[in-house]
Amino acid sequence: MSKPKVILAFSGGLDTSFCVKYLTEERGMEVHSALVDTGGFSPEELKAIEAKAYALGVSSHVTLDVVDSYYQDCLRYLVYGNVLKNNTYPLSVSAERVFQATAVAKYAEKLGAKAIAHGSTGAGNDQVRFDVVFRILAPECEVITPIRDLQLSREAEIDFLKSKGVVQEWHKAAYSINKGLWGTSVGGKETLTSDGYLPEDAWPTQLTKTTPEKISLEFEQGELVGINGKKSSSKVAAIRELTELAGSFAIGRDIHVGDTIIGIKGRVGFEAPAPLIIIKAHHSLEKHILTKHQLYWKQNIGDMYGTLLHEGQFLEPVMRNFETFLADTQSNVTGTVHVQLNPYQFHILGIESKYDLMSSVFGAYGEMNKAWTGDDVRGFSKIVSNQTMIHRKVNEK
Repeated sequence: MSKPKVILAFSGGLDTSFCVKYLTEERGMEVHSALVDTGGFSPEELKAIEAKAYALGVSSHVTLDVVDSYYQDCLRYLVYGNVLKNNTYPLSVSAERVFQATAVAKYAEKLGAKAIAHGSTGAGNDQVRFDVVFRILAPECEVITPIRDLQLSREAEIDFLKSKGVVQEWHKAAYSINKGLWGTSVGGKETLTSDGYLPEDAWPTQLTKTTPEKISLEFEQGELVGINGKKSSSKVAAIRELTELAGSFAIGRDIHVGDTIIGIKGRVGFEAPAPLIIIKAHHSLEKHILTKHQLYWKQNIGDMYGTLLHEGQFLEPVMRNFETFLADTQSNVTGTVHVQLNPYQFHILGIESKYDLMSSVFGAYGEMNKAWTGDDVRGFSKIVSNQTMIHRKVNEK
């Protein structure tokens, strides 16, 4: 009889390496590993991970490149909605997990597999994000989670791999790094408590520029399309260019404190120079172009979009409704945003746009108006205050 086929979401780390050996030798399964690239791997890293997968004994290995769809189907909406979880975190990891799980589910269907495995533990958000997507997109598949189900310690995983002849120095890094197109998360002993901050050497990108620099970002209908007057080859390329440019100033570092899906508070460090600058620049442009009611509803919808995405609910139909609204608001969000980069920080200098509502044609705030008279304002003030005046008169006794 043929062995049951299982698709393993594979990263090459300790947990997924354990999964390969456990599934092939303890469960007698035919393992097909799949690495989903959301923009965080170099070509050299991808080749090394593939070689490692085959050395562990997988029947096949594939790299699923979803970078472009990740941007098109998700990241641009995070920009449209100016989404920062708790006004801080650009959802660097939570956004990409959904797309990794989706790609694995589709690959399982392609190969006709009836089982999917992932190496998440029982202590974090990722287990829920993977499980939810698999439950929706591949309900007929068994979801196998060896690390979670066996409640294994790191030491137990290493001992098991050694017993199977996997000779490797499994050094536990002082800091857990997860890199993707939309930022890099950094976890360590300092983020396990409420009062610690990551030391300088924990950050993957170090400060290399100290002389302040002014740059200009070109937006077309809400999307970054060029930097310093030069169009980028793609929207993804623009993000990568800005990441490199701003990363040299060590911009975009922070620690996010939030509510996990499983009901506990958590902290994680991150560096996301491009996302933070893009979102702040985009929001500045919108404040000049959109009406106050558009801005109000965009903020509410953007916050809800980010919350559902963070909690693994990207496939919920209301997300498509939110995307339709957010995209519809971007038709005139076109212009240039000027930004100054400094060591460890940036600030917005100003914007230029033909759609700017702050037009001198209609007056200058605090100085001169050209659209109304003093009598108009007196009448308006009387009407707008009328109900409150009546309320006070009725209740003043």
